[in-house]
Amino acid sequence: MTGFDRSRIEAAVAEILAAIGEDPSRPGLATTPSRVADAYEEFFAGVGKDPFDELGEPVPLEGHEAETVLLRDIRFRSVCEHHLLPFLGVAHVAYLPGERVVGLGRIPRVIETLSARPQMQERLTEEIADTLESGLGARGVLVVLDAAHSCVTTRGARQTDSTTVTMASRGAFADPVARAELVTLIGRGIA
Repeated sequence: MTGFDRSRIEAAVAEILAAIGEDPSRPGLATTPSRVADAYEEFFAGVGKDPFDELGEPVPLEGHEAETVLLRDIRFRSVCEHHLLPFLGVAHVAYLPGERVVGLGRIPRVIETLSARPQMQERLTEEIADTLESGLGARGVLVVLDAAHSCVTTRGARQTDSTTVTMASRGAFADPVARAELVTLIGRGIA
């Protein structure tokens, strides 16, 4: 991760602890700045990374026209850029291949890269769709994210059972009928 400054993070966390009236050197907190720096290094590992790199080299279909590829229930976590609190959820991603397909493990890597930075769920949804559409030359893309936000579940409104659903559709899946069929498959499983 380029630009990651561990010592600045540790100093900032110690300052936050002092600012809330705690003693950052007390036994229970003495290693907290280091632990937070470890967490932040992981949480923000996608900063400066290109999600297109995660697609690798898509494979040509060689004369075949593939139908929809749908990956459901891809777990992800990100950090809300407004409160620096985590949001956790599942992604459902469908694409209608053009002339190329990609290994199924590549799509979760794209999601991981894009979610490992300060984010808004709405933007994350759009960025995943844009990466797949452009990087694969897909004829259609649908991305649905369903996530619980700590800023909603643990503070303010404290809606512990609340989730947020966002959707981005491109190409053939911008059609309401095609999109509805996929949303049904996501929600109920494959019939």
